[in-house]
Amino acid sequence: MEHVKVLIIGSGPAGYTAAIYASRANLKPVLYAGLQMGGQLTQTTEVENFPGYPQGVDGNQMMMDIREQAERFGADLRDGIVTKADFSKAPYVLTIDDEKEIEADTVIIATGASAKYLGLADEEKYRGQGVSACATCDGFFYRKKVTAVVGGGDTACEDALYLSGLCKKVYLIVRKPFLRASQVMQDRVKNAENIEILFEHNAIGLYGENGVEGVHLVKRKGEPDESHYDIPVDGFFLAIGHKPNSDVFKEWLDTDEIGYIKTIGNTQSTKVPGVFAAGDVCDPVYRQAIVAAGSGCKAALEAERYLQR
Repeated sequence: MEHVKVLIIGSGPAGYTAAIYASRANLKPVLYAGLQMGGQLTQTTEVENFPGYPQGVDGNQMMMDIREQAERFGADLRDGIVTKADFSKAPYVLTIDDEKEIEADTVIIATGASAKYLGLADEEKYRGQGVSACATCDGFFYRKKVTAVVGGGDTACEDALYLSGLCKKVYLIVRKPFLRASQVMQDRVKNAENIEILFEHNAIGLYGENGVEGVHLVKRKGEPDESHYDIPVDGFFLAIGHKPNSDVFKEWLDTDEIGYIKTIGNTQSTKVPGVFAAGDVCDPVYRQAIVAAGSGCKAALEAERYLQR
């Protein structure tokens, strides 16, 4: 069985930053990238709020830059998903892709979070045929067409704005009577001529013969004056939040009711000595790339100190 000092799980800003710091400390870290190499930022077009890029940067390019920096210092970056973890005793044993086992003195969990869906049967029915949780991945297929985005936060507004540059019209379906997004994002959406905001609306289904052709909506759901109607759309995009990718570790670690891994105090340490969490998998509050990168730095420094002890 292969043995490593530091095993990093995940390849977003937290994972790659942890790899940079662990490599520079000569800990020879091994990083498994997981389902989405580069993390959620690879689904973003332009990142404007990460220090060091005064003109902004493409999300994919930024993650490639950080990955290259980790590789420069000798991090061993691999494809693969951790499918099982045994934290019963150190060194810890993790299974990759249900096949290979690897033994690690310390583990840094930076698995991020995955997009949430409404839970409609039609979402599964039309997955890949008009339903998507990544506007920047799939928006190109809807050039000059009509799309709908579900959500009222920054992500939903960003997705709607991105699609507005490609599509003829974009509906923003918002459950509440207001947007939760930052003021600057609200202003941009409200000023976009081809975005129509549907406040107090719920999507309850989709329809179409060979793919999505429209959305079934309810206005003021549950109220006496609720109304049902349909709008024709070609694409249906979800932007209603994310679920932490922590399921494989829940047997061993404490999580909150949503699934975010709990860390101890102002550290990245979990309740298992030598196991650390960083990035969105343990951050229910900020969920920003720069915060994730900082927590990856902290996790690597804490792992180094743990190994020294």
